[in-house]
Amino acid sequence: MTVRHILIDDQNSLHLDLPIYRAGQIGAVRLSDSEYKTYDSMAIDAHDYAALFHYDVIEALNALPFISESKNGLDSWDEAFLASASIGAMIGIIDQSIEKIAGKSPERIMIGWQDDPERIAYWREIEPARTLDFLQNLRDFAATAAEKGYDLEFIL
Repeated sequence: MTVRHILIDDQNSLHLDLPIYRAGQIGAVRLSDSEYKTYDSMAIDAHDYAALFHYDVIEALNALPFISESKNGLDSWDEAFLASASIGAMIGIIDQSIEKIAGKSPERIMIGWQDDPERIAYWREIEPARTLDFLQNLRDFAATAAEKGYDLEFIL
């Protein structure tokens, strides 16, 4: 049976509607607030979302004590919180991830597949330099949040 290959294109509106197309957000919040309020936020675009999983950054971050309803920690299709006291350790993990990704070449990764109604493999091009920029911005965002006493909310 033939498998059709689709390379995800962020400029193609049909691709943006695919269930496999995932993006997220990180918010600076205070878990102690009586009402939910986001003080600042940072988008995770679909490229960086895929790269965070591909380069095992999410897996590494799961060494931290994330709070989530699903109790899966930091995971796809979930919301998880990280207390301000753990942000320093998060920054250390991000620094290690930056070191591991530096020098890598661009590549295509499979981000999902389906068998019915037809066999399709979904792919994405990952640019390490772009991921490194994102991780540096995430590091800076997290450091600022910690300085202001904010906790982090990851919506993946």
